[in-house]
Amino acid sequence: MKQFVLLCILLQFFGAKAQDQGIIRGKVINAKTREALPFVNILILGTESGGMTNESGEFTLTNAPFGYQKIRASFVGYKTIISDDYLITKEKIPYIIIEMFEDATQLAEVEVQTALFKKTLESPLSLQSLGVAEIERNPGGNRDVLRVIQSFPGVAANSRFRNDIVVRGGGTLENKFYLDGIEVPVINHFQTQGATGGPVGIINTDLIRKVDFYSSAFPSNRGNALSSVIEFKQKLGNPNRLSVRATLGTSDAGITMDGPLGKNTTFIASIRQSYLKFLFKIIKLPFLPTYNDFQFNVKTKLNDKSELSFIGLGSIDNFEMNKTVNNGVTEEDKRKVNDYILNTVPLNEQWSYTVGMNYKRFSGNSTQQFVLSRSEWKNIATKYFLNDEQQRSENLLLDYNSKEIENKFRFENTLEKEKYSLNVGVNLESANYTNSTFQKIANTQSVVESNFYSKVDFFKYGLFGHFSTSFFNEKLGLSLGIRLDGIDYNDEMKNIFNQFSPRIATTYNFNDKWSWNSSVGIYKQLPSYTIMGFRDNNNELVNKRALKYIESQHVVTGLEYRPDHLTKITFESFYKKYKDYPFSVRDQISLANLGYDYKVLGNEAVTSTAIGRAYGFEVLTQKKSYKGLYGIAAYTFVRSEFKNNLGNYVPSTWDNRHLITITTGKKLAKNWEIGAKFRFVGGRPYTPYDYDASSIKTNYDVSNMGILDFSRLNTERFGNYTQLDMRVDKTWYLKDYAINVFVDVQNLYASTADRQLFLLPVEDAEGNRLTDPDDSSRYILEGVEDSLGRAIPRLGVIVDF
Repeated sequence: MKQFVLLCILLQFFGAKAQDQGIIRGKVINAKTREALPFVNILILGTESGGMTNESGEFTLTNAPFGYQKIRASFVGYKTIISDDYLITKEKIPYIIIEMFEDATQLAEVEVQTALFKKTLESPLSLQSLGVAEIERNPGGNRDVLRVIQSFPGVAANSRFRNDIVVRGGGTLENKFYLDGIEVPVINHFQTQGATGGPVGIINTDLIRKVDFYSSAFPSNRGNALSSVIEFKQKLGNPNRLSVRATLGTSDAGITMDGPLGKNTTFIASIRQSYLKFLFKIIKLPFLPTYNDFQFNVKTKLNDKSELSFIGLGSIDNFEMNKTVNNGVTEEDKRKVNDYILNTVPLNEQWSYTVGMNYKRFSGNSTQQFVLSRSEWKNIATKYFLNDEQQRSENLLLDYNSKEIENKFRFENTLEKEKYSLNVGVNLESANYTNSTFQKIANTQSVVESNFYSKVDFFKYGLFGHFSTSFFNEKLGLSLGIRLDGIDYNDEMKNIFNQFSPRIATTYNFNDKWSWNSSVGIYKQLPSYTIMGFRDNNNELVNKRALKYIESQHVVTGLEYRPDHLTKITFESFYKKYKDYPFSVRDQISLANLGYDYKVLGNEAVTSTAIGRAYGFEVLTQKKSYKGLYGIAAYTFVRSEFKNNLGNYVPSTWDNRHLITITTGKKLAKNWEIGAKFRFVGGRPYTPYDYDASSIKTNYDVSNMGILDFSRLNTERFGNYTQLDMRVDKTWYLKDYAINVFVDVQNLYASTADRQLFLLPVEDAEGNRLTDPDDSSRYILEGVEDSLGRAIPRLGVIVDF
């Protein structure tokens, strides 16, 4: 904090202040015909500054306030449009393309009061949107867009150190992510294979324009998801000049550049590198992570009727152990916790990439879209008993090497008419999965070895369609959609009619403030490759015989109230019924309870027999920025339950029951901004240890941790958890560049989250594990608490030039 204050004083003293206003340039076009629209009224939202487009549809505003601004475009016969946020500085002059839609019912210029909140006929509810300004300034988010999503209703944050997205009681494997319409399978550094969570997001916030978050009512062109679909829209490069942004934070440093590559082509690209390895070594943590990522977007306008874009996203991750962590550490519990982590966490190496091409062709009332992409993900993990690599054959506990490759094609045709819209398409995909596994596993019964090599090729295919229309002067909206999916894995999954996924959404507008919305749908998701490619020690694909797509049936309904164009209040109730969920043969539990740690999920024999349900309601109040004040408050009540091996419903791992999030911020004078986020997370259930099985030496020497007693699945519950995050920003708009300095403090009052005790053998003064004097086959075990109650301050600097 002292360094932050000193830097602010120095910049205030030495900085040459720039002019008070910046420049915005852009063009307004007809969304269907792609023709320029002249004489459109342009206004900087929240000000009286504006202008009008010329005969070529272009505009230049020279009186734009610095900072993030929105543009409002209005024209007789067209729906009023409010743009996304764009950053304005002395050197950063954005070029904004605004697409306007004809509205035959609009006979005069009428501002659309709902423009700041996204709502579609396909998804009239369970849809939230975030702009770049909201992502940048989110307290406790550390400029990680996945952490920002945890502010939304229905989303639980079960660990401060991970980006697990838990939506309405659904597991972490139930989410799908798209970047500019291209699916991205790996979204986190050190991601849990078979799920989606991890500690740090791969996507760089500096390239994101906005995020759309669907917790139900998924459009039919987005398949293979059960709990959420998250769409990231990237920024476009400036067509007029090169811009550079440099960022320096407490965990990584990065640089982003954007600009023209030709008359009709722009680019934006970034690269980031972490230095956590060196920082963690200094502060004596037992693990030393290193991550790097890259991201780019190139877009070219081929002609007035077609455009082509290329995107790329990738990461390189390496996870080492700090074997000297206890040098100089005198606290006994701290040494024990360090040893526990050293003995349980494997060495891990991952790399991934997704590259894709999106071609759009506009022809009158229809738009054709062709999407090609390729993704690859490699995951390597090894572990030795007590980290001793000298006697490999005796000490090896885990040797895991896996790769997933996907090549995808999707075609869509969207027809927009005055009274209806129709979207139809097809998707094809070839995939390859390889896995080499040697693993010793200890459970309550015995120690078993899994040793196999698997290589499997898959071919997937799907058809989808969505029809939307409105009645009674747009008071009643109706949307009907279907999906049909298949894969050549077994006879059950080959038949696309076994994966028939219909959905219907309705909305009724009582007036310009109140509306009722509902959605009913059946959604299907393919089990993970780790499940489909698992082989037993006889080299047989044991899951192939009867594996099915996972099914989730959603029923959602609610009311929405918009007292003005800046405020939205919603109430939604939901019910989700699960069937055909993978059920572990070994542990006799549903895999819906797993996925919140760094292990591989699903690399085992399963049956498609688990049944579950999640239900509850959400209340949301959101206020867009008004005189610099903005905020969002959400309460969720959720129950999540799956049947155990006796056929009884028991709480799942994601049964938090009560979730409260309040996020607010205020823009102050002289370009200061302050924000705060409060979270209340109900205690989630957990499964107690089987102390008897855990203490057996042969078991513990393999697991190096307590063995869970799944016969008492989730019979215990952690306490509730609260957390307060705060962020302070100061921005200087100097002569040739802009500097933003921020302090982001996570868990300001150092609250402690309950965590299951670490179960360790008692050791003598020389570090030898003590044997139970009454049973030489067992260790004496003790529980050691790992306190997580500490504030985490982060200092960052962002320079735009």
